[in-house]
Amino acid sequence: MIWLLAAASPALLSAQAQRQQDFKDKYKLAEAVVLSRHNIRSPLSDSKSDLGRMTPHKWHDWSAGKSELTLRGGALETMMGQYFRKWAVDAGLFPENHAPSADDVNVIANSMQRCIATAQYFTSGFMPVGGIEVIHRYTPSQMDPLFNPQLTKVNQEFVATAMKQIEAMGGDKGIVGINESITPDYELIEYVLDVKDSPMAKSGDKKLDALKNYQTEIVLEKFQEPKMKSGSALKELNSASDAFILQYYEEPDSVKAGFGKNLTREQWAQIAHVKDTYQDVLFTAPIVAVNVARPLIQYMYDELRSPSRKFTFLVGHDSNLSAVATALGVEEYELPDAIEKKTPIGSKIVIEKFVDADGQEWADINIVYQSIDQLRQMQLLDLNNPPMIYPLSLEGLERNADGLYRMADVADRFEAALAAYDAI
Repeated sequence: MIWLLAAASPALLSAQAQRQQDFKDKYKLAEAVVLSRHNIRSPLSDSKSDLGRMTPHKWHDWSAGKSELTLRGGALETMMGQYFRKWAVDAGLFPENHAPSADDVNVIANSMQRCIATAQYFTSGFMPVGGIEVIHRYTPSQMDPLFNPQLTKVNQEFVATAMKQIEAMGGDKGIVGINESITPDYELIEYVLDVKDSPMAKSGDKKLDALKNYQTEIVLEKFQEPKMKSGSALKELNSASDAFILQYYEEPDSVKAGFGKNLTREQWAQIAHVKDTYQDVLFTAPIVAVNVARPLIQYMYDELRSPSRKFTFLVGHDSNLSAVATALGVEEYELPDAIEKKTPIGSKIVIEKFVDADGQEWADINIVYQSIDQLRQMQLLDLNNPPMIYPLSLEGLERNADGLYRMADVADRFEAALAAYDAI
């Protein structure tokens, strides 16, 4: 990728140098496989739900139906596609105005409206004269098993191991410890919601008792997504966290987005942290990740080994990115200039495959996302104003002097993830 100099960490500054002409003379970009989260959608819950009754305030007037891609999300994804077009041409992957074949470009989306629409908007920016077909295999809006983060192997040993790994996230106190660690985030959400003045509070609804319940119950069942039972703080306030994040991206007036509170970006990140924690609990325990990510791990691995493929674009969800990253052994990271620190809206895990003059294959892996200002200000993206591009490090693997992994080592990670699934 073309790297962003503004992020001042040594790793990012080093990576920027990789994409200068001397790097291009040394390595030819042969392929890129991209796993994307959909762009901005409306909340999964509407104003008539418990989320609506938990506050006296009116949520944003969304431009799309419940859970669907918004008009702003479509525009932002088109901008991201336009950046990838400039990047692909600059990197020598495609000529300008390339007309792709089914062999060299593959775009597949989960059969949910927000994913199909994201893929359509991206491809219109990426190859506006290319006539790319967006493949989705079911009638909208249904979950495709390729993207559905469901557990396909479950037994007593699996559940015991998974719960041990999940509880370890909270230290000695386990699940309660997870909740206690984000108590300030819960309190901030309740303050911004003005829960005490909400219809739910005024009616004496006992559902509000859930906000003080730190005994989150995890459900792990075959052919179901990992989930939480209703009635706990993490389950209920995750919905509010999700809605606030989307409202912050969508509403230009940040005070209005915060229901009249003038929140700092650090406070917005606190609100988003509840959703990040929810994702981590459900999808990043190692044994859970290899279970739910298995179809995508296999598909991405097959695409990376396809001799004629040049560009693969897969559109799913934050749970997909979280599980795939964990299954491949990506080291812990925290993204700069983002309120969602792991898988921001519209973010993309990009695996690039390079070939050197000796025919050896090399790989790089990064996460690409729009910064807070790029999202909120709807900035046009190009090589002079690129999105944020952050390197993902694979545990135990070393990069060469040019910052690349041996492709064989990356392939071993895919093999290890598949083997871990088989061992369940």
